[in-house]
Amino acid sequence: MSSTETVEHPAKRQKMEHSDKVIGTHNGTFHCDEALAVFLLRKTQAYKSADLVRTRDPAVLETCSIVVDVGGVYDEQKQRFDHHQRGFTEVFGHGFETKLSSAGLVYKHFGQEIVANRLDVPTEDPKVDTLWLKMYKEFIEAIDGNDNGVSQYPTDIRPLYRSRTDISARVGHLNPAWNQPFDSQTVDAQFLKGSALVGEEFLGRLDYYANAWLPARDLVSAALLKRTEVDASGKIILFEQFAPWKEHLFELESETAVKDGEKPIYVIYPDETGGNWRIQAVPVSPESFESRKALPEPWRGIRDDNLSKLSGVDGCIFVHASGFIGGNATKEGALKMAKLALEM
Repeated sequence: MSSTETVEHPAKRQKMEHSDKVIGTHNGTFHCDEALAVFLLRKTQAYKSADLVRTRDPAVLETCSIVVDVGGVYDEQKQRFDHHQRGFTEVFGHGFETKLSSAGLVYKHFGQEIVANRLDVPTEDPKVDTLWLKMYKEFIEAIDGNDNGVSQYPTDIRPLYRSRTDISARVGHLNPAWNQPFDSQTVDAQFLKGSALVGEEFLGRLDYYANAWLPARDLVSAALLKRTEVDASGKIILFEQFAPWKEHLFELESETAVKDGEKPIYVIYPDETGGNWRIQAVPVSPESFESRKALPEPWRGIRDDNLSKLSGVDGCIFVHASGFIGGNATKEGALKMAKLALEM
């Protein structure tokens, strides 16, 4: 038997003969992209009970219902999803330009169904597209780039340290070492471990975005729409409960085409304990330490009664030395600080 073929036990062949669908991928050393692709396919209606064959034998692959990461063909109608062939340039679209791996290909064509199934909502639900794109940006694209050898940075910047704990590396480390047994039964078993590892991490991330990230986005969207009710200038946003807001605010400003002169300057929210309130200056970008307008310089580094006397606002707790954040004992006090800061 050729070294490229997977050894199939009689029981496995019997199971295949009675299965409606079979997923095919290559045998031997495995990577994160096909491990995830197989996991994702089993989260679809069509392939949820499909068997798996790992082989490079074209005759065997021809009998499979769907083939990923091998075969030299990308054809949705034929259910063939390889990305190694000459001339393959497929990308996800929607602003993403990284060349797809088998994970990205499967996610591009089946991702909306997978997200909808996980949320138990119709694919037409607006949340589905939002999360489909979010998961590609935050999870799938890095796997595509890693597998295709796409540099994360446009120049050959030398990193100060190595990081090899990303999901692609962790799946890769499940392959047997060069001096360990590499028989097909061992490698196939390790492949299933890798598929489960990356798949469960995918689902965990999707659950977070569906159950925490998306509700926070809804809160930010509502507060952005109501900001003129807080202050006529529209430059103060008020949250009645703490939630992560920076990323959402910048995305929503862009989506709703908020003009530069009308963008929020300060955000008011209760702290995580719910006991006190915070006033925070909106940064110039989500990752920036520079604020659109920092809190007034005379307040910076001053605390408690001294700050209350200086600002004329009761209940002051602090203003950070850089002016990016401050605190007050009450919502009314924090709001008053924000209004005064706008004028100064």
